Amino acid sequence: MALDELKNEEITSNFIHDFIDEDLENGVYSRVQTRFPPEPNGYLHIGHAKAICINFGVKNKYNGICNLRLDDTNPTKEDTEYVEAIEEDIKWLGFDYDNVYYASDYFDFLYECAIKLIKKGKAYVCELTPEQMREYRGTLTEPGKNSPYRDRPIEESLDLFERMTNGEFEAGSKVLRAKIDMASPNLNMRDPIIYRIMYAEHHRTGNKWCVYPMYDFAHPLSDACEKVTHSLCSLEFENHRPLYNWFVDELIEGEKPRQIEFARMNLNYTLTSKRKCLKLVQDGIVDGWNDPRMATISGMRRRGYPAEAIRDFCEKIGVSKAYSVIDFALLESCVRDSLNQNAPRAMAVLDPIKLIIDNYPEDKVEEIEADYHPDHPELGKRTIPFGKELYIERNDFMIEPIKKYRRLYIGNEVRLYKAYFVTCTGYDLDENGEVCAVHCTYDPETFGGDAPDGRKVRGTIHWVYSKDCGEAEVRLYDRLFNVPNPSDEEGVSSFEDNLNPDSLVTVKAYIEKSLKDTKAGDRYQFMRTGYFCTDTDSTDEKLVFNRTVALRDSFNKKK
Repeated sequence: MALDELKNEEITSNFIHDFIDEDLENGVYSRVQTRFPPEPNGYLHIGHAKAICINFGVKNKYNGICNLRLDDTNPTKEDTEYVEAIEEDIKWLGFDYDNVYYASDYFDFLYECAIKLIKKGKAYVCELTPEQMREYRGTLTEPGKNSPYRDRPIEESLDLFERMTNGEFEAGSKVLRAKIDMASPNLNMRDPIIYRIMYAEHHRTGNKWCVYPMYDFAHPLSDACEKVTHSLCSLEFENHRPLYNWFVDELIEGEKPRQIEFARMNLNYTLTSKRKCLKLVQDGIVDGWNDPRMATISGMRRRGYPAEAIRDFCEKIGVSKAYSVIDFALLESCVRDSLNQNAPRAMAVLDPIKLIIDNYPEDKVEEIEADYHPDHPELGKRTIPFGKELYIERNDFMIEPIKKYRRLYIGNEVRLYKAYFVTCTGYDLDENGEVCAVHCTYDPETFGGDAPDGRKVRGTIHWVYSKDCGEAEVRLYDRLFNVPNPSDEEGVSSFEDNLNPDSLVTVKAYIEKSLKDTKAGDRYQFMRTGYFCTDTDSTDEKLVFNRTVALRDSFNKKK
């Protein structure tokens, strides 16, 4: 779907829209502005896709603004590689942000806000160790106790904070904390840290700073600085909302942003934790962040998922406040629906054996015409060569057919797609006793796949001509994990014990010649097999295809 079509697409109402409608009707805001604020410390995943669709969906519905803001407040984990990947993913999904901002754009402003809090007596420099701070913080059932530095004079905190900024103290020796309420039932309000010392080169500001703001401080003030009206975030930030409001109330005059939370996406058989995904990459379990088995947007793009399928998936799961786990099969269903409508058809044999038509002329080669897509004639037609020796799938022949088996066995007649009726007459075995070739005869009167005498066959199989076909590496991807909730396993590395050993199987396949000019990102339905995408590893000398999704869900049946 083109971007202009996407903007005009009907957007289903939800509780976020209800809140916004109420704010507009009551005159709280006269416009709508959102933002998508990822931290550039990893690649975006399917959960981010939901947040992107929500934020940009609000923009489109209310003819508003949605900015991209990179939350780069932790220089030890951030990189320009991630920034570029984030921008690419958003645009690939079909959305266009109005502006690109960084939290680092506001470092001077945030620093002045911290000074303002100190001068108001609402912030202080604390020297408790991390262990002492945890002890002083209290628990969910017990109030915390005040830091011994909580009531230090304002001038002393101002001096110490300036010296922190000048690099006079060791990292971790001092922090700046907001002075709120150590007895609050909300732990986030118990004098949270708003600045810490960190000696690290920032990917944009270099070594200008050695103190960096915490997310809970930078985020609401960045929203306010950008004139965001509705700050949409996932439900784990609901308990942070009082702190969000405290900062903007203390430091911002005039219009202030409103935070609204929604349930994050929980998709079974996947990991979205950046820490664990990074471990998968670093340990070589996957081939980078864009490995087609990863739940990253770049991985799904490389696997062949269409952007419209991901948007459709996000629309189907909806927006709610309730925790739920989404079945991976629903995502795959959306992918199938999209590819079924749009992917050109082609023939590829993934587990080949020879089919020899004994009564077909030795030197005869026919050109068979076939549509690229049965429902889209505008995609045109292709020609497929046909001759005496073909490749077919190994499972399209059985020596001893099982009940209701409709393909090739001795004496049975089947249709070769778009070609002829053939009747199996025998087979050859190799030195290991495995079938290496199947023999048949063809009926010359059945060209095109129909018999003039009206007889019917119950099986149709695909094929490629052995003397004019291409070779390709085909990567049969499946789900990376064989348990529904790999994130719930205890320990950093225990999720590795739940890896699906069959998540990647590589085979050599034979493909029809129309696929020889394919390029990275092209998608096809390999007839009777599944949907496939040309991988970025493909070259003119070696074609590589990724299985995007099978024609039907077989994962649960295998389990």
